[in-house]
Amino acid sequence: MKKRDHHIATHRPGTGAGLSGATMLGISVIVCLFWFVLDLSFGSVRIPFGEVIKMLTGQAVDNELWEKIIFMIRMPRAVSAVLAGGALAVAGLQMQTLFHNPLAGPSVLGITAGASLGVAVVMLGAGSAASVYAISKTGIGGSWLIVGAAAVGAGAVMFFIMLLSMRLRDNVSLLIIGLMVGYITVSIVSIWQYFSNPEQIQDYLLWTFGTLGGVTTGQLNIYGAVAVAGMVMAYLGSKQLNALLLGENYARSLGVNIRVTRIYIITVTSLLAGVVIAFNGPIAFVGIAVPHLARMVMGTSDHRILIPASLLFGAMLMLGCDIIARMPGSQMTLPINAVTALIGAPVVVWVILRSRNLRTAF
Repeated sequence: MKKRDHHIATHRPGTGAGLSGATMLGISVIVCLFWFVLDLSFGSVRIPFGEVIKMLTGQAVDNELWEKIIFMIRMPRAVSAVLAGGALAVAGLQMQTLFHNPLAGPSVLGITAGASLGVAVVMLGAGSAASVYAISKTGIGGSWLIVGAAAVGAGAVMFFIMLLSMRLRDNVSLLIIGLMVGYITVSIVSIWQYFSNPEQIQDYLLWTFGTLGGVTTGQLNIYGAVAVAGMVMAYLGSKQLNALLLGENYARSLGVNIRVTRIYIITVTSLLAGVVIAFNGPIAFVGIAVPHLARMVMGTSDHRILIPASLLFGAMLMLGCDIIARMPGSQMTLPINAVTALIGAPVVVWVILRSRNLRTAF
């Protein structure tokens, strides 16, 4: 058993074995801050990196327009990118540990599909007048109607999965049921789209592309509070996640209540994934790719290190994707979902080729 305990904290060859976890996290914080400032600098209006740092540190700048662009437009977007990337990465890490599945992510429980169904009810079922009015006034991402619909849809699926988790002892069965719930909701939405007007379908499709720029300053306070609470709850469950790596039987011998732990993990994951989907729409690949990247760079399976590392790497990935999506110097903005898939898929392939066997992390 001591040998299995050692697996959680030991470093693996080819990773950051030469540096301590605290040192690696410190470096990650610095790099993340650099990407944050870089994200604020780039856009259709190019603002010098040094001027952005001056504004962030409270120093006066000559151009008042730059201040408005930074604090009123780009700052909420950058903070939203940090919250979305961190929350999805931590949620994905929990799912991969719970199901011992390297391809598990926040969407495996059907939460993403549930949120999509909630938005579809508003956009496709409530009539074009209601949805068009809400979107035209505040934008897709900024509409409380859309946010509320996504939250209700994700919450309903979460409640259903939690009820099932009380009856099922096998995580694999729960994983399969979650996937089936997702397929059912996607099927319902597809049928609904088939009988909807083109204008309604267009609005819904725009939401599915995902966005970081639709979150208003008022919404950001709620978004941040829920996301930070979820990530703190995830960190507080690090001990249970570490025990699950050793297998359920061994975890029970350590005094871990498997059923309560499973419900706790599902609740935290649903909270993290649900709030991101509600405010930013469905964002793919971050929850799957980032945990593998964190394991490889940090060289450990200890969740006390992996959770903050996943948070930081997820934030960096989303900030980088946001820079690419806005195509610096251009008026165009690409769908964030397209960019995360374009970046996330090669990351997963690269990690697989480098580690050769993802199962060693579980």
